[in-house]
Amino acid sequence: MEFRQLRYFVAIVDHGSLSRAALVLHVAQPALTQQLRQLEEELGAQLLHRSAHGVVSTDAGKIFYEHAQAILKQVADARSAVVQSTTRPSGSVSLGLPHSISGALALPILSAARERYPEITLQLTEEITGSLAEQLKSGRLNLAVLFDDVPLGHFTGTPLVEEDLMFICRAGSAFAPAGPGVRLGDALGSTLILPARQHGVRPLVEQAAASAGLVLGAVLEINSLAILRSALLADLGATLLPVAPLLADIERGAMAAWPVVDPAVTRQVTLCASRNIPLTNAAAAIGKLVREVSEDLCARGAWPGARLRE
Repeated sequence: MEFRQLRYFVAIVDHGSLSRAALVLHVAQPALTQQLRQLEEELGAQLLHRSAHGVVSTDAGKIFYEHAQAILKQVADARSAVVQSTTRPSGSVSLGLPHSISGALALPILSAARERYPEITLQLTEEITGSLAEQLKSGRLNLAVLFDDVPLGHFTGTPLVEEDLMFICRAGSAFAPAGPGVRLGDALGSTLILPARQHGVRPLVEQAAASAGLVLGAVLEINSLAILRSALLADLGATLLPVAPLLADIERGAMAAWPVVDPAVTRQVTLCASRNIPLTNAAAAIGKLVREVSEDLCARGAWPGARLRE
């Protein structure tokens, strides 16, 4: 198997046809077809379905595509690490952020990176934490912000913040509590709108309920943050989430948030990197920047419900 075959295969999948990939790669289409055929013969599997409208990956092709992408990225990172300066890091860095935290971190990190490191191309990926952990292990991400709902033993970690989950509903809702806080048992007895179990918040809520000897009541499962927000505004229920993803609605008075007590529910937020794949200078610089941005947001009170971890 040759490195160029990986590059050719990824290009074919990305562009959806052999002819478009051949134009981008500046390779004659018959030569590209031959390299693809050799790759399939070596692997003993068909990687693509071909038709008059283009190509589509087979199941084997989808698996191979992920590995090929990771290998190409690691080679690019190795080249970048060799040539870049430690004082002026450059190159591409991929950072993964969970859906429920990107509202707090994404724009501040992008702004700080553009100002501090103009020669670094920062690529942000927004995914559920389980998917981010898998991409980090395979090398498709350089860094990822993860929670304590996934095993972190495969990674090195830099503590960022401890974040409170709050009871949030539409302003004036029938679900709104009478007091300044909400006991966990009362919150769990409400109609809750929560993500499914593969999302970081849901297992945290279930674990907190089990630890307190409580039972989670009726749940509307919505994995899209945008749809969950719409359901809250329609007063279909309340939610247990950090404030950050719904802060704009809370600040304009469309929603309200109450602290959860007896017991409180918190999550640990950690910046992670692979133990097995060394960071480039650029990735290390972005990692340090993420910590600095978190410190600044907490110091200014711009990340409500979050406290810096030492």
